[in-house]
Amino acid sequence: MDTRRPTIADVAKRAGVSKGLVSFVFNDKPGVAAPTRVRILAAAEELGWQPDPVARSLSTQRAAALGLVVRRDPTVLAADPFFPAFMAGVETALTERRQVLVLSLVPDAAAETATYRSLAAHRRVDGVLLTDLRHDDDRFPLLAELGLPAVCVGRPDVAGAFPVVNLDDAAGLRSAVDHLVGLGHRRIAYVGGDVGMLHGRRRRKSFLEALARHGLDPVGVVDTDFSAAAGARAVVELLAGAVLPTALVFASDPMAVAGLAVLQRQGVQVPRDCSVTGFDGMDLGRHLHPALTTVEADPLAWGRAAATVLLRLLDDGRADDLELPSAALVLRSSTAPPPDPPG
Repeated sequence: MDTRRPTIADVAKRAGVSKGLVSFVFNDKPGVAAPTRVRILAAAEELGWQPDPVARSLSTQRAAALGLVVRRDPTVLAADPFFPAFMAGVETALTERRQVLVLSLVPDAAAETATYRSLAAHRRVDGVLLTDLRHDDDRFPLLAELGLPAVCVGRPDVAGAFPVVNLDDAAGLRSAVDHLVGLGHRRIAYVGGDVGMLHGRRRRKSFLEALARHGLDPVGVVDTDFSAAAGARAVVELLAGAVLPTALVFASDPMAVAGLAVLQRQGVQVPRDCSVTGFDGMDLGRHLHPALTTVEADPLAWGRAAATVLLRLLDDGRADDLELPSAALVLRSSTAPPPDPPG
């Protein structure tokens, strides 16, 4: 005989819905169809389940703080210009409300789960910002179970229970490829990021699709962890290949900066011998020699928008998705026609 206490997962399974929808019903959130709501309540009654009182209290008691839990290697994060700018944007929104950001840097999935549980159990934050979204992201059901409101930074690959603040980076990558092809490049390689993250996967897919539209195949594709060191290693690998690229498209500015250094050390002149594009729009890029052509994503504005949407969700119980202006290509002097354009 099963003597264990029923869980939110049991209710969701009985009702044939996600745990997020069960959480929405028991926290009196809008957006759940009436028949579905009735089915969830009936399933909970049949199982004798009630939501955890600590989790429910989060909807009525405020900590005046938002949470950001980042699961990355600290050395990679330290060199990534996105997160400092993103957090600065979050802080601009929170300062106006006299609220604070609680940042937790965790090494692995177990620590990540434990951190979210601790934040909820001790009522340290009112809601969280979800970055580095993943395929079949296990944070979604966890936060629904905890009753912890959240906003997705970027678009998830499944319809979820959380509002989304999205910035389309595909447009910027398409523009970078179109620009290089327009200059005459046909041997183009890509140095991507972590494809375990949705934005890493999408940037890679966008690059390949953009190249295919021009009837071209990449001369090389190397996936990395978004770090400058991995970007440098990727360039060494590509330069050792059978076909040398005349253009390199990087999925982050730190990798592009490291790639520039490798090219120059090996006697490859940029942009005469090889053009280079980055992604992020970090300010350092404009001061390099040559200045870096890049896709500008404006993480400061993204952070401010994400915090604003989460605060609206906390205040009103709902918030609409927000689509920010697409990432745009910024042309500088690291791109030029190839040394051997087709006749």
